[in-house]
Amino acid sequence: MKDTLLEARDIHVAYGKIEAVAGVALRVARGQIVTVIGPNGAGKSSLLNAIMGLVPCSGGLSLAGADIARLAVEDRVALGMCLVPESRELFTEMSVLDNLILGTYARFRKGERNFDADIEGVYDLFPRLRERKAQRAGTLSGGERQMLAIGRALMARPTLLMLDEPSLGLAPRIVREILRVVVSLRERGVSLLIVEQNARAALQIADYGYVIEGGRVVLEGPAAELQADANVVATYLGTGGSKTPLPPGATA
Repeated sequence: MKDTLLEARDIHVAYGKIEAVAGVALRVARGQIVTVIGPNGAGKSSLLNAIMGLVPCSGGLSLAGADIARLAVEDRVALGMCLVPESRELFTEMSVLDNLILGTYARFRKGERNFDADIEGVYDLFPRLRERKAQRAGTLSGGERQMLAIGRALMARPTLLMLDEPSLGLAPRIVREILRVVVSLRERGVSLLIVEQNARAALQIADYGYVIEGGRVVLEGPAAELQADANVVATYLGTGGSKTPLPPGATA
């Protein structure tokens, strides 16, 4: 893959005797949206957690050509990697603004002190957060919490942003708004790795996709090809139901 940003090689994750990820290899190129789809329990979230350093794994991991397999989570963040977990992990008793500021921790450690432009940039992406900047994160709606979780990650200025189930539990209108932002981030040069139960929505905006079953990659290819694959359609997309409308700039 040309200009690879993230490369994972033969990744294994086990919880006791249960192997959740069994030899997965994947790549994310700069400026790409890559999605990982598959059934519940396939190992998708475990894969993201392993890449972020949150769970032990074996195998090779590199970011922009640098070996990160043995780096601590904070060091991976400092190199430009961020994960928005499925649980979002917000500081619920703190305000929206304070949650955003906490996203600058790695940059603060490097000596940066002025983050006003970054905060305004997040508010431009998610105007609702500007309206609620003084509100406690715990009082936000589900969609607003997801916006805040993504916004906080963006405060670290990541080159690789990983999203674990960004549409989970959200209304279709909010999902479209989240997808719109994801597409706009790609246009700004952020590379994205997305785990998503909503396979149709994920493949509509992605450049490349991986299908994982039982902890293994069973199919991969350009997202447009996966959308047309009969097995993917039958298993994950179905033939009925309405498509999630593409946000402006998405490629189907």
